[in-house]
Amino acid sequence: MTEPRWFSQPYPPEGASAAEGIRNQLGRPELDLLTILVRESAQNSWDARLTPSNPVDYRIDMWTVGPGHAGMWREILLDGAPAGADTFPLRETFRRGSIRVLSVSDRGTRGLGGPTRADDAVGPDRDFVSFIRNIGEPRDTALGGGTYGFGKGIFYLLSKSGTVLVHSRCRTAQGGHETRLIGCTLWKSYVAAEAAGNRRYTGRHWWGNTSGDVVEPLVGREAEATAQRLGLRPFGPEETGTTVVVIDPNLDGLEPSEAADYLAETITWHLWPKMISTGEKSPAMSFSVSCDGVPHSVPDPREIRPLNMFVAAYETMIGPDRSDLHCLKPKRYLGRLGLVKRIMPPLEPTRASRMLDIEDLVHHVCLMRPAELVVTYQPGPKPPSVNQGYAGVFRADEDMDEIYAKAEPPTHDAWHPQSLDRPESTFVQTTFTRIAEAQARLLSLGGTARPGASNVALGAASSLFSGLVGGAWGIGGATSYSKPGSTATRASKPDDSEESTIPSAPGRPVRKTAPSGAGLPTADGSAGPGGFGVDGQSFTEAPGSDGTAMPRRRPRVQYVGDPYYDDRGDTSVLVQEFRLPVPGPQRVHIDLAVTLPGTGGRETDPPIGASMPVLLGWEDGDGRLHASETYVIEGSESVWRAVVRPAPDTMTEIGIKVEAVKSP
Repeated sequence: MTEPRWFSQPYPPEGASAAEGIRNQLGRPELDLLTILVRESAQNSWDARLTPSNPVDYRIDMWTVGPGHAGMWREILLDGAPAGADTFPLRETFRRGSIRVLSVSDRGTRGLGGPTRADDAVGPDRDFVSFIRNIGEPRDTALGGGTYGFGKGIFYLLSKSGTVLVHSRCRTAQGGHETRLIGCTLWKSYVAAEAAGNRRYTGRHWWGNTSGDVVEPLVGREAEATAQRLGLRPFGPEETGTTVVVIDPNLDGLEPSEAADYLAETITWHLWPKMISTGEKSPAMSFSVSCDGVPHSVPDPREIRPLNMFVAAYETMIGPDRSDLHCLKPKRYLGRLGLVKRIMPPLEPTRASRMLDIEDLVHHVCLMRPAELVVTYQPGPKPPSVNQGYAGVFRADEDMDEIYAKAEPPTHDAWHPQSLDRPESTFVQTTFTRIAEAQARLLSLGGTARPGASNVALGAASSLFSGLVGGAWGIGGATSYSKPGSTATRASKPDDSEESTIPSAPGRPVRKTAPSGAGLPTADGSAGPGGFGVDGQSFTEAPGSDGTAMPRRRPRVQYVGDPYYDDRGDTSVLVQEFRLPVPGPQRVHIDLAVTLPGTGGRETDPPIGASMPVLLGWEDGDGRLHASETYVIEGSESVWRAVVRPAPDTMTEIGIKVEAVKSP
């Protein structure tokens, strides 16, 4: 059995690339290293898929090498290693104590096959030399996600020592399987003092079989045995794929478990098109993340905001309601676009969404090439309210793939038309123009109101009706509306308060109503002062034991805060929290209306073809929804919620009425 050792590449007479130059080929990306790792490695996995019908299994695992394997790591991987922490920092990494590693694995891919020597790789099968030896080779996968192979540099950048192990299994030309294992370090060039004098080295190092004139990977049983000694996950009998192990990863200050959660969410943000099923099409890839053997769930894009909107936009994009984008001069079909808009609560930004500049509003179009890997989220005009948002998906046409690919930087996270010559630059720039036009139509910013929408200017509507619950584009935030003349809303008309009649003496009712200016709600929603009994509440008079009238508090609604938007599954709803502070059983029912901008009027009966807000039910403190137009609630300090589905393109007015339930 050959003992693997390190080989350091000296500069040949004809010259070679220095490690620093290779490390810098990714440029200065705006995304962090962990995000680039997800994007670039998943793109490599997708391009290496075996067949379109079989999904690719992609996983990221982090762990601390256990005591049973740590000694073997140091023994095997430091044998023959270059001296000096500055030129080969892996030595210092192993001296510090525990060894942390991060692996990126794919299965259902073809592995790194083909010749292992660059001078032998003259045919189409050259995955090994493209990943291990060569830099900047053009892609050989039709409609693939990659372009010039610079993305593999992220593995070296993520390692604090610039060192990775590559464990792969591929099919051979003879129809069998072959396991391969090789180590690689990419750090910085240096000069070493040797017996024959000083010698310059490129800073590229390989670990493997050094018995020949070039370092080769360990292969076959030797590779499998060494991988087992290091504790690496083995391949199944018929399994092919690749595992890249990053030694001592830079987690950007995160604890390993935090980094695992971040990676899981980042996978969803950047790879969601590969996670969804549409029609008869199953998900193209499966994803998993673990840290020290503990799985970290990868979020379902259909279940989290705002990615569920992008999924809806994708379904629009592949459906009959899509928009086909064209360049008119010169004529060219660019691709298809899907846009959706939605009333929605303000977003709670996460580390992964902030990395994409998506904060509390979603007003973005996801750009992708035919490979359906996210390029970027292109921001558009902001909606005038944080309670509204829109999302879009643009997918380039297959015939345009090469043009959009050439417009991308090495990190594949933008389209730069200025980097192209005409007419290619015109096609990319026109794409942005057509998307902007579609966004303007969606937002009605072009001067023409949509059918059924208010013709009040959006800015004016936002100011004039800021006290209403907005279901329209440009209408103000979700704050409650005081509706005169309605019992138990946020404000009641003094001379029209609800009455109850209770006999104070036989045949002689005593009626108590609010005098003008009394009993109006205070800021917290309770009734104000004005001679209305305890706590300033209105009351009726009931007979006492001596026949005199005794005060009894009337049922009332106490609103808790303003209405707000929330999600119930795929449905955006309005929620008004409230209490019934007066003890006893009380029946509540909703009073919903649509307020007409510019007129101050209100509609409770929709025009033909129009929709109205709908009460979905009454939600108790345990989150149970009671679907009923009216509901009997026992008065207490418990908080209940009225859950309403607003009508699109309207301003919704919510009121809650309450009445006492008479004892049988």
